[in-house]
Amino acid sequence: MSYPAQERRSGVQLVSALLLMLSLSGCSSMDVIVANSINALNGTTVKISCVFTSCYKMDVTKFAMNWTYQETRNDTQELFMTYYKKRGMVPLRSERFGERVTFAGNLDKNDLSITLLNVQLEDEGIYNCYVRNPPDRIQGHGIIQLNVVTELPPPRDSTIAVAIGASVGGALALLILSMVVVKCLRRHRKQELISEEKMEEEGKLEAEGVAEEGTKQP
Repeated sequence: MSYPAQERRSGVQLVSALLLMLSLSGCSSMDVIVANSINALNGTTVKISCVFTSCYKMDVTKFAMNWTYQETRNDTQELFMTYYKKRGMVPLRSERFGERVTFAGNLDKNDLSITLLNVQLEDEGIYNCYVRNPPDRIQGHGIIQLNVVTELPPPRDSTIAVAIGASVGGALALLILSMVVVKCLRRHRKQELISEEKMEEEGKLEAEGVAEEGTKQP
């Protein structure tokens, strides 16, 4: 699967999860929906999605949001994007990302997603999406593991699966046919044996009848 297709599938999954969370929770508190893990090809562009749900409309005077990065869970978090009341989502220049991070979401839709340009091997790590939307008391937190790969996995050849399925199906059909033929032969053989036994029995009865007629003659 190509990365654009994978990104579209991830987006659909996030929207589906968002709708499911809203329908099940009845909007009782804040929830942050993210992909647990994302794979990105070295040198390409990747979108890291983060969407939140809340019972309350966003108040720009109280809303707060931060994106941070850490190599592992035990490392210090590096702040690289934050929200300002008057400027909105603003990327912070960092030695790690430079100007390669841009905001790709939509605040009106509670979408806080970002885009990372020219992905490097050292970009692999944990990305944290923190959200506060008072009067919600709970701070939302999404954790995404970004994995950077140097080559795409080989595409799955569906023709092989079809061929295997056809072979298995053919073998199964042949086995069923063989069982039917064997069963028919056994039934036919059984009928022949019954016929032979019946003929022998009739022959015996006929011979006995002839013998009795012979003894009755003067």
